[in-house]
Formats: sequence, structure tokens, C-alpha cells
Amino acid sequence: MAWIQIRINANAATADAVSDLLMEAGSASVTFIDAKDTPIYEPKIGTVVFWADTTVIGLFEANHDMNAVVALLKRHDELKDNLVYKIEQLEDKDWEREWMDNFHPIQFGERLWICPSWRDIPDPDAVNVLLDPGLAFGTGTHATTALCLKWLESQDLTGKTVVDFGCGSGILGIAAIKLGAERMIGIDIDPQALEASLDNANRNGVADKLEVYLPENQPEFTADIVVANILAQPLRELHSVILGLLKPGGKIAMSGILEEQAQSVADIYAPFIELDDIAVEGDWTRVSGTKKA
Repeated sequence: MAWIQIRINANAATADAVSDLLMEAGSASVTFIDAKDTPIYEPKIGTVVFWADTTVIGLFEANHDMNAVVALLKRHDELKDNLVYKIEQLEDKDWEREWMDNFHPIQFGERLWICPSWRDIPDPDAVNVLLDPGLAFGTGTHATTALCLKWLESQDLTGKTVVDFGCGSGILGIAAIKLGAERMIGIDIDPQALEASLDNANRNGVADKLEVYLPENQPEFTADIVVANILAQPLRELHSVILGLLKPGGKIAMSGILEEQAQSVADIYAPFIELDDIAVEGDWTRVSGTKKA
């Protein structure tokens, strides 16, 4: 299908209104991007924060009346006198297929491979995780996921119970099972993540060892291993919850942490864990340790 998009200059005060107007006009999707490379790494939980200079992009079918869209935008009090926009025709291509063509098998450590489910496995004798992320986060291409996968690959997981706190696509938990874990418990606030995790577990033939829960439905248990690839702020705020899932002597790895945030996360956990290391990949870090008795 062919598409057309409109790019609108906005700011923190007008971005939300522009989005509402685009949806009212029939936009198939709305995207916010930083117009001046001023990233907001970690807003407060439950809040939406826009950049001072935000570009709002509305996507429409190619035959949509864009004059009507512009007219609707101009009727808004804050936009009518200073509306700056650009309309662009997008190339007609199979965007899903293009993404799939650019997602290749990736190796982590000596024996673990993450393989898109639609591609050939490079090494049949390796530990291979077949992945279709669907709508959930986690393909192994992001540094935070890579840091956790490398850590898991380095652990002896034989017979262990593993918790993936914020399981996304299930990539970490399924890798743990393939690396020898006996039981994996995935926890996520997004029902789509639980669905993707179960789909990928079935694809890998390990669904019998996987359990997934929304936080409010999880049973009481403690695990040998906890991995939490989320963000620094929830890692800090939920430290008692996360540590409550881990047995004394159990190991934990946390990522989704920018390098400058690593020490603050380590400090919160320091009274409860013996710090093993802080690993760095690009701008991101992984904090790992062993829970004190």
C-alpha cells in the first residue's frame, strides 16, 4: 500500500494537540521524534514528556485529502498563525518484509545464537533461540538485551529457576531455558509481551518450562537467577520487589541502564547484593551481583 505523511513542527505544549488532530483527521499512526537531538532518556513512570522541539508525523493512505488535514490543523488556536509542515509521498514497499530482510542471526558468547524464525540457522550444533518478536520489545540487537544475553551465556543455568522481570518477547527467558534452566518465569505489565513470550516459547519447543504473569497475578516464589532489562528508574524504585524474587546466594543481572546511571543503581542494591561487575556496551551498562545471605 502507498502512503503519504505530514511532518509538523511542534513543541512540548502543542505536540499532544497536534497528535489528537491528526488522529481526528484519519491518520493511521502518529509518531513523535526529537527535532534537535535533545533526548529524554527516562521520564517519570506514567508520564509522557515531549521535546522542546518535536516533529509530529502523521501517516495517511496515499489517496487521503491532505488539504482537509491542513485545514483542520489551522483551525486550532495555537497552530493557525504558525503552522509549519511538510507533506511527503512515501515509497510503496513492503515495510514488514524490509525489516525482516535486515534482521539477521546474531551470536552471543561462544555458543548462543538468536535467529529470526524465518532465516536459516547458521550453526545447528549451537544453542539456538528462534525469535519472532511480534509487538514486544527484544530482538537481541539492542545493547541492553545483548548485555543480558552474554551474561546468561556465561552462567551455569543447569536445573535453575530463572525470572525475566520485564520479559518483552521472551528472548532472555527462552535463552535461559535453552542454556539449561529448568523453569523460567516471565513477568511483564504488557499482555502483548506475555503473548509474544508464549508464542516464541512454543516456537522453540520450551513452552512446558515457561510461565508468564502480569505482576498482579504472579505466584509467590523465589528464583536462582533474576534478569531485569528495564530502565534505571524502575530498577531503583522496584528494588525490593525485584530482590524479593531472588533466593539468598542467587544471581541478578540488570540492564536498560545508561553508563552515568550505573553507580546509582549499584548503590541502591549494594546493601543486598555483592556486586560482581558493571559491564559497558556503547552508552549502556549491565549491573550484576549475588544476593547476600
